[in-house]
Amino acid sequence: MQITPNHEYLQYCGRIDFDDPMAPVMVFPCSFVGMKFTGNTLKVTLKNKQAYWDNYMGYILDGEQGRFLLPLEEMCHMEIPVEKEKEEHEILLFKRMDSCHTVTFFGFSIGEGEHILELPPLPDRKIEVYGDSVSAGEVSEAVEFAGKEDPEHNGEYSNSWYSYAWLAARKLGAQIHDIAQGGIALMNNTGWFCEPDYIGMECVYDKISYHPDLGEIKKWDFKRYTPHVVILAIGQNDSHPVDFMKENPKGDMADKWKRHYRDFVLKLRNIYPKAVIILTTTVLNHAKEWDDAIEEVCFSLGDKKVHHFLYRDNGCKTPGHIRIPEAEQMAEELYAYIESLGDEIWR
Repeated sequence: MQITPNHEYLQYCGRIDFDDPMAPVMVFPCSFVGMKFTGNTLKVTLKNKQAYWDNYMGYILDGEQGRFLLPLEEMCHMEIPVEKEKEEHEILLFKRMDSCHTVTFFGFSIGEGEHILELPPLPDRKIEVYGDSVSAGEVSEAVEFAGKEDPEHNGEYSNSWYSYAWLAARKLGAQIHDIAQGGIALMNNTGWFCEPDYIGMECVYDKISYHPDLGEIKKWDFKRYTPHVVILAIGQNDSHPVDFMKENPKGDMADKWKRHYRDFVLKLRNIYPKAVIILTTTVLNHAKEWDDAIEEVCFSLGDKKVHHFLYRDNGCKTPGHIRIPEAEQMAEELYAYIESLGDEIWR
């Protein structure tokens, strides 16, 4: 039995391209489609489009996590093994990785005579995260390298399920749109994303499709999702190729960055006039001058709904990416901070 992507009982979350409702495209990490069904047969039809790395999809089936490797540029029909003792099952198929690839979803297939069932509604609470590789969960599964430089890899350790962003969202009982891209900085011509013609978050935040190697650049309609809490976790890749904030925090480049950062926060405020906005970085090693600059911008805004949040080990925990235990600690601290702001932020 074929379950087409537009079936009313399928449940989606994430900034997903629905221009073709029969072929939605997942771009951002943490994007997912969920289904509840009967029977013991489950297949999914996808088409991958690769920019770099090996590309994996993740899934949670009846509470157990799995993954599978996607082919590079062709339609694939992947069978997901199902526990035979149970009559009903739940699948959450999610994008583990950032825009190192996009994946088009063409539907599920279950056994003949079986049924798709209605899922409980998604949570009312909504958060949105703008961040880099840490927010995307890049290299998070390399737990034996906690506190160390990254191992050599080709994408196999990246898993948005274990990003601090999605961990915190689950603890809060909230939906998430994770606008996170490995290597990205705030401004163009800095960071690592799309080298040597580096693209910054200023040019990505309002897009649904943004990687020039993956097709048409498309704008996002912000009316489709209104978060209660927005987390801006940018200011780590910005030190490449020159760490101007550390070298001269009062210099012209530092002043330019702070102006752009302030303008970016004001853009988010204009889009989401009622949201709480949390400015932060992460525990990944970086010069404290970046956090000092964010504090300066936060103070200058004079907006009671814009907060600057620092983790306990902010900027000094690891030279490599955040592994699962570090992400869990970050999520716990972020969850506690957001909860301390009171229930009224969710109204």
